[in-house]
Amino acid sequence: LGLLPRKKVHQHSHPHSIKIPGDITLGGLFPVHARGHAGVPCGEIKKEKGIHRLEAMLYALDQINSDPELLPNITLGARILDTCSRDTYALEQSLTFVQALIQKDTSDIRCSNGEQPIIRKPERVVGVIGASGSSVSIMVANVLRLFEIPQISYASTAPELSDNNRYDFFSRVVPPDSYQAQAMVDIVKALGWNYVSTLASEGNYGESGVDAFVQISREAGGLCIAQSLKIPREPKLGEFDKIIKRLMETPNARGVIIFAHEDDIKQVLEAASKSNLTGQFKFVGSDSWGAKSSPILDQEEVAEGAVTILPKRASIEGFDQYFTTRSLENNRRNIWFAEFWEDDFRCKLTRPGIKIDPEKKKCTGEERISRDSHYEQEGKVQFVIDAVYAMAHALHNMHQDLCPGATGVCDKMDPVEGRLLLSYIHSVNFNGSAGTAVLFNENGDAPGRYDIFQYQMTNTTNPGYRVIGQWTNNLRLNVEEMQWTGGSRQIPDSVCSFPCRSGERKKMVKGVPCCWHCELCDGYQFQADEFNCEMCPFDMRPTLNRTACRPTPIIKLEWHSPWAVIPLFLAILGILATLSVIITFIRFNDTPIVRAAGRELSYVLLTGIFLIYFITFLMIAEPGTVVCAFRRLLLGLGMCITYSAMLTKTNRIYRIFEQGKKSVTPPKFISPTSQLMITFILISVQVVGVFIWFGVMPPHTIVDYEEQRPPNPELARGILKCDIADLSLICCLSYSIVLMVTCTVYAVKSRGVPETFNEAKPIGFTMYTTCIVWLAFVPIFFGTAQSTEKMFIQTTTLTVSMSLSASVSLGMLYIPKFYVIIFHPEQNVQKRKRSFKAVVQAATMSSRLSQKSISDKQNGETKIEPDRTQ
Repeated sequence: LGLLPRKKVHQHSHPHSIKIPGDITLGGLFPVHARGHAGVPCGEIKKEKGIHRLEAMLYALDQINSDPELLPNITLGARILDTCSRDTYALEQSLTFVQALIQKDTSDIRCSNGEQPIIRKPERVVGVIGASGSSVSIMVANVLRLFEIPQISYASTAPELSDNNRYDFFSRVVPPDSYQAQAMVDIVKALGWNYVSTLASEGNYGESGVDAFVQISREAGGLCIAQSLKIPREPKLGEFDKIIKRLMETPNARGVIIFAHEDDIKQVLEAASKSNLTGQFKFVGSDSWGAKSSPILDQEEVAEGAVTILPKRASIEGFDQYFTTRSLENNRRNIWFAEFWEDDFRCKLTRPGIKIDPEKKKCTGEERISRDSHYEQEGKVQFVIDAVYAMAHALHNMHQDLCPGATGVCDKMDPVEGRLLLSYIHSVNFNGSAGTAVLFNENGDAPGRYDIFQYQMTNTTNPGYRVIGQWTNNLRLNVEEMQWTGGSRQIPDSVCSFPCRSGERKKMVKGVPCCWHCELCDGYQFQADEFNCEMCPFDMRPTLNRTACRPTPIIKLEWHSPWAVIPLFLAILGILATLSVIITFIRFNDTPIVRAAGRELSYVLLTGIFLIYFITFLMIAEPGTVVCAFRRLLLGLGMCITYSAMLTKTNRIYRIFEQGKKSVTPPKFISPTSQLMITFILISVQVVGVFIWFGVMPPHTIVDYEEQRPPNPELARGILKCDIADLSLICCLSYSIVLMVTCTVYAVKSRGVPETFNEAKPIGFTMYTTCIVWLAFVPIFFGTAQSTEKMFIQTTTLTVSMSLSASVSLGMLYIPKFYVIIFHPEQNVQKRKRSFKAVVQAATMSSRLSQKSISDKQNGETKIEPDRTQ
């Protein structure tokens, strides 16, 4: 039969099928031929996917029928059809399986002699092994379920076939693409990718595979699809170049998940090579790519690093021995074997009436598979054998339950009830041809077991696929064994956005959860979580990496600071000068110059000057409750004492000479005791005010974090200081300023008093200079309110201004006297006393003749006031 040429015969002779007789008949569907072109249903023969798989079923039947333990005394037969890789053609062929179940009315049919014809009843097919392609299985399954014929596929992996409502009579010994898609999602995540594109061949296999991948990735989260592209069934010229161009629109998505047929994969690789994009894309291929060499032929460099997946399988040695011994003589049951023989050995068989092509050699029939041609067992052979065995085990278990002890098929199994057989199929659990368990879940799917391959070009002479892991419900991937373009061990990136650095928050791109922009937490913000920045508390600043907050350093004005050195230097000089004057005055207490200066008020005034210098040390000392209390008390007190004494002096001089113009009677309260009383009354106002301040707001320290809080948080500092606001400081000094201004007014009014008469003019000059100093102080003090060095500048300005005003007072009023006492003691002698009347008359004449008397003055000469010592 195998040597006879094909011919058209009546349809009941089944010219395109193999018939193996038996007690129970199984159907078989195999893609023996490729899809034809130009309206022809079938094309060239498919050696591996067609003949290898078909022979695997025949081999399995032989093994089962020769097994005394499995279906004893029952022979399995078969009706095997060619699907020609086309779903519509397969549907037509599969109608053969249901012919026995279709009731035909033959009552009106008569032979030529008038008798009723004897019509051979077609054999009843109890179950079908196949088909290969998912689209073919779907088409056939829709028919078989109507007649309740169970079907077990050895290669169809479309997730759609797991729908137990639509394809309830469909089972398969290969895992569905949903498992494959899950494995591919796990691979992508293990590689650290979160942004990939998908590429699918149009049709059930490609589209449902990608849909499953997208669905699982969406449910798992953390994985985004940049683009989902489809390869048309009939791609136009340049179609694959367009696909590559589209993929390059999202260059960060270097990972490409590809569910496509071999030819489509090859053309995608060719288009990438043509566009000089070798190494740009990292493919993750489905089982249609697997470990095949045909898709990557001549495109090895583009395919380098591709990770592919294939259901876990083993080469069946028994089948190799069986198939390599097949010949034209011992394999006549396979009607397509002669065609395979011609194709495999590239020769031509002699057929009656057909001329042999002179270019092809004549087949001798002595050729041998593997010896005279390349042979490698097709990958799905194992699953074909397991599918036949699954059907046999189900029938065996059914026979044991329905026909216990019976030899052969009993009445209860004639005919075999399809739905009952299906339940037995779903219940089988045995070790298959590769030693792995064969079983089905509630949807008729086999468990997922995959090998993970990577195409590696470890050297130019031996490139190939290398097993780098496996997947059985979970992934085990040996990342250290992976190699990428150029032999690199570094896993390439396929991410939309790289992880943000420490201190940066993610600003998500709307609608794309894997894409974001990184924004720095600026200013005094820290990274609270992945997506938010928050402000640090007022007393803290962010760490260098901005992942947390840390306490802001607390500083104070240090003794060695440049801001403190100059005030301290001036204060020390001033204190030494003041102590020198005081000591000199005490030593020469009874000399005329000391007595003429007004000893009592002079000591009070020098005490005030000393306190003004001393306050510098309190202003620079580390703030504490005691220091703050003394700051409040002495800050205004020194100036208050100084200007109260000066005011009393100028007021006394003014009153004396004003009274002298009217009367010879001296004015009241000009005695030293009165002067002291007036001075202390003026001072008490300041002291009482300070103590009221103590009661309202007790002295305490604060840490000011706002003063030194520049844009750069690394420069932020908290300043330890006394709780004295700028306004409080001015209020504290305001009384002294009032005294100073009043004293200046009296100094102006007393400007007519001659220099030969007491110290009105030195006091006047002192007050003028002091006013200028304090007028300069105000804009400097308040003008630096926004400066980051505010406290240091203001403290330095205040202390220097006070030291200068004290120095002016000391220099104008007491240094000349000190000079005379120490260096010109001959001038420190008693002069002749004059009466109050003589003094007033002399002053009056002096004011009238001031210009002349000024020209005749003697430098450094001081007149002795009458009654000054009284």
